[in-house]
Amino acid sequence: MHKLTPPGIQTILYGGLVDLPAFIPDIDGAEAPATVQELHRQIDRADALLISTPEYAGTLPGSLKNLIDWTIPTGDLYHKPVAWLNVAAPGRGTGVIETLRVVLGFATAEIIEPACRSVFIGRQAIGDDGLVSAPDKRADLIDTLMRIAEHVHSQKE
Repeated sequence: MHKLTPPGIQTILYGGLVDLPAFIPDIDGAEAPATVQELHRQIDRADALLISTPEYAGTLPGSLKNLIDWTIPTGDLYHKPVAWLNVAAPGRGTGVIETLRVVLGFATAEIIEPACRSVFIGRQAIGDDGLVSAPDKRADLIDTLMRIAEHVHSQKE
């Protein structure tokens, strides 16, 4: 998805998920580990967030829930525009979407409904380079990014 970004839109792929320690409610602010502080900085600099995650055991993977938990005490997602991309097979992924709605609602994130979507990306849609190669799937992913950009732009007017 990051490599499909249209001109005029800048994306940053967050790569620190596996480095985040388990959430501890009593640790906050300057006491937080450097990886958590970097997460806060990246979210603060972002105009919007796009969450792309698989469903695991009917809900969010624990590592993503842990990331979101770290954002609650500092209010990182408070009114932050957020969308999600569900790439699960048809008939799957409803648990992760339902959980994201609850958790992001609790965090008071602003859900960009027109950008939230399910786009099944099966192995046959991935090229040898590891990128989505199916034209219809690429178009869906680009449309998601464009809807996020349109939302952010409309909020700045």
